[in-house]
Amino acid sequence: MRLKTKSTVSQHRALWARLRHSMLALLLVFSALYAVAALDSDALQQQLIARFGPARVILLNNWLQTVSSAKSGGDESRLKRINDFVNQNILFDSDNGTWQQSDYWATPLETIGQGAGDCEDFAIIKYVSLRMTGISDQKLRLIYVKARLDTPDGPVQQAHMVLAYYATPNAEPQILDSLETTIRPASKRTDLQPVFSFNSEAIFAGVSGKDKASAGGIGRLSRWEDAWRRIRAEGYE
Repeated sequence: MRLKTKSTVSQHRALWARLRHSMLALLLVFSALYAVAALDSDALQQQLIARFGPARVILLNNWLQTVSSAKSGGDESRLKRINDFVNQNILFDSDNGTWQQSDYWATPLETIGQGAGDCEDFAIIKYVSLRMTGISDQKLRLIYVKARLDTPDGPVQQAHMVLAYYATPNAEPQILDSLETTIRPASKRTDLQPVFSFNSEAIFAGVSGKDKASAGGIGRLSRWEDAWRRIRAEGYE
């Protein structure tokens, strides 16, 4: 009988550690794939057709395919793919033009159904899409800002919304925006003056990844609370 040496035991332990790591990685991949499958694309398509007609079915399927394929990459790749898809396939339009209302926060299905949306709608569909790819809520915040715009009559400031990604709580946020085609760090967006931030779990007084959540959940932001209720009803959460 061959006795195991300390070296052999260490090798076996290292092998088992690698196997456990590989199995965990596979489980995470399968969990992510199940999340998209659980959405029930047929049910989403039926909702889309019932509300907006069949014209945007291709856009819906392209969006779902983009979300699914983005899961195989790291966070940086996921951010770029989702940001590019939304900016390239959704037209920017005011709520008055799209919804005949002064302020309406649309769900992803509604934005796809209209093929258009304003800054809030861009930020929301990117947020939900990235959540669907597997990025955790703790890394994402929608940020209400005041944006400085250059016009023929000079610079003006207007209310705006962007999506921010935090690699870690201490990291500088990366900004996904409808006004910019590229994702840039917050320090490079001197045209934006942040006011407050929020996600599906809470509202934050500031925009630092280390900020503590305000008490009361998202209830104090009624439009977001209503939009999130409708988002969940569509089946993303």
